[in-house]
Amino acid sequence: MTTADASVDGLLVDLTDGVLSVTINRPDSLNSLNAAVLTGIADIFEAAADDPRVKVARLGGAGRGFSSGAGIGADDPGSSESGGDPVEVLHLANRAVRAIVALPRPVVSVVQGPAAGVGVSLALAGDLVLAGDTAFFMLAFTKIGLMPDGGASALVAASVGRARAMRMALLAERISAADALAWGLVSNVYPAADLEAEVAAVLDRLRHGPAVSQALTKNAINAATLTEFEPALGRETEGQITLLHGTDFREGIKAFQERRTPTFTDT
Repeated sequence: MTTADASVDGLLVDLTDGVLSVTINRPDSLNSLNAAVLTGIADIFEAAADDPRVKVARLGGAGRGFSSGAGIGADDPGSSESGGDPVEVLHLANRAVRAIVALPRPVVSVVQGPAAGVGVSLALAGDLVLAGDTAFFMLAFTKIGLMPDGGASALVAASVGRARAMRMALLAERISAADALAWGLVSNVYPAADLEAEVAAVLDRLRHGPAVSQALTKNAINAATLTEFEPALGRETEGQITLLHGTDFREGIKAFQERRTPTFTDT
């Protein structure tokens, strides 16, 4: 696959005037992430790293949200309840997030609504996170007996610090756009009606910027702030695989689908 001819079910991809636009296009499920979508994101960003036409990348979601995270509903293709392999999805999410972080071009994440679960990881993998004022962020993993993954334990803590990262991860609270900005989780927040125009202005500024300078700057800041990124992926993968085989995860998924409070029993 090359950047220009990428065609993936569940993704909209466009490369125009140096701007690579990758949009998760599963609005009926709030852009939940399955194996095909995550593979597509990884393939596209890996190909873009060697594509001189790409000056800047935009990562967003169609409809009213960025991404609700990995699909867990019984009717969501790729979910554990529909025969998908959650361990495969975990590894593919890691690959996608790595590709975004490693891209030697600026990546702008656009969050106009909910970003939850590993959707938070994908958004924070971007270099500039631009949010609408109705957006929110939620590390919802503990609600179903899991732990943050996709590098979230490093990406979130690098942005907001240990205390707030613990609060997000352990309590699974919704963090509003205003709080996300105050905490340093996002770069800017705009009124919903102004978001796309503001994003376009940022993309235009970046695509006309000095490419080598931007690449070296991105690499230097990531090297200084994401020293635990790769170790975090390893720890998260090991822990998540253990949790995926636990009773609490099965109970969490069942409770989610039955719209009730789970009763966790693992010790």
